[in-house]
Amino acid sequence: MPLTEPHDDHTSAEEPVVGARDAGETPESPSAPPEPEPTLPEPVRQRIVALTAAVLPGLAADEVPVPLRRVAKFAPNRRARLGAPAIAAQLTADPLFRQRVTARVLADAGDLGAAVVEGTAPAAADPVEVAALAYLARPRGWRELIEASGAAVRAEADSAVVAELVREAEQRATRAEHDRAVARVEAEKLRDELARVREELGQLREEARQLTRTLRETQARDRKATEMLATERGRAARAAADADAELRRARARLAEAEAAAGVARVSAKEARSVDEAKLWLLLETIGQAAVGLRRELALEPVEKLPADFVADAFADQTGAAPAGAATRARDTDDPARLDQLLALPKAHLVVDGYNVTKRGFGEMSLEQQRKRLISGLGGIAAQTGDEVTVVFDGAERIHGLPPTPRGVRVLFSRKGETADELIRRLVRAEPAGRPVVVVSSDREVADGVRRHGAYPLGADSLLRRLARS
Repeated sequence: MPLTEPHDDHTSAEEPVVGARDAGETPESPSAPPEPEPTLPEPVRQRIVALTAAVLPGLAADEVPVPLRRVAKFAPNRRARLGAPAIAAQLTADPLFRQRVTARVLADAGDLGAAVVEGTAPAAADPVEVAALAYLARPRGWRELIEASGAAVRAEADSAVVAELVREAEQRATRAEHDRAVARVEAEKLRDELARVREELGQLREEARQLTRTLRETQARDRKATEMLATERGRAARAAADADAELRRARARLAEAEAAAGVARVSAKEARSVDEAKLWLLLETIGQAAVGLRRELALEPVEKLPADFVADAFADQTGAAPAGAATRARDTDDPARLDQLLALPKAHLVVDGYNVTKRGFGEMSLEQQRKRLISGLGGIAAQTGDEVTVVFDGAERIHGLPPTPRGVRVLFSRKGETADELIRRLVRAEPAGRPVVVVSSDREVADGVRRHGAYPLGADSLLRRLARS
């Protein structure tokens, strides 16, 4: 920012000031126009304002111009920053104020101020400081000092610009070198990638050639298979035609066979009627012969059955079952079989007592279980007229037996013997041919009695039979 106040070399008569006349400069004639203020470099202008702001508080109150009195009260760090326009304008417009400031500044500058007043500038001195002192003191040739300082400042600025440009150029060169290094690395990667791609391309081409060969072979096999399929279809068509013809012939033979079977059924029915008549006549003859034989042998009705002998004697009979006894066994647990077996003449029902009661009503006491089962078996005996035997474990633990219904035999195993053994003994004591039904869900009992020709049934079949009664 230039200070535009015209140059004034006249000093006040009341206060001696170091000025142009002190330096020996010839004063201008009163009629000569004032020279314009030189254009100051920005660093020089800032230094002049700073020097003025530093000495401003040291002036007397009447020596400070009115516009700067408020600025003089600012803090040192705010005085040059906020009061710069007012200070620059006052230095330009008020030569007396400038001379007072110059006297203070030169006194503080020392040897450098004296050299500037003499019109010389030390070679090692700061050109900005020299230009600022020259502007304030205005010795002979002060404009040349300011111009030289401006040139030096500009040269420094140019040097700084050149240095910045050089630094930027170095940075760009460094970046370019880095970019070249990165580019070289990327180029190496790309070359490696290209080599890998070429290798993969070669593999793909080889695979394509193999696939092409495989495709050709597959197409050839397909053509051959198509031809074979056409041949087989022709054969299948011929075979289907032959099969249809054979089927028609078979149907004709089947119709003939059915007709023959109808005739045979009629003949068999007639023959069966004849056989039934012969069988009835034979049974009548056998029955009459049996009645005569019973009268001839004087056989009285028996009072004991085989099970009664087992219950009385408890003899150890470990012999094998009679021949043909196994033919009576049936592998079935169907509950409906119980009614069918009990309907056979002279059937004997043997019940594994606790096995049935604990499965059907195990929540009761043992005494209640026995009473309920024996009562139900009494009903079955009354309905069917069959012989019924129920076997329990542990006669030595029984006290106060319930009354036994008519037709029901209650047995308890002795010490050292189980109910299962007693049941098998009862089955072995029966004659061959008599239907014996054993009710127990114990697999060992079922397998044992089955070997001796009895019919084993599960406990559930008897429980459901008792529920219906």
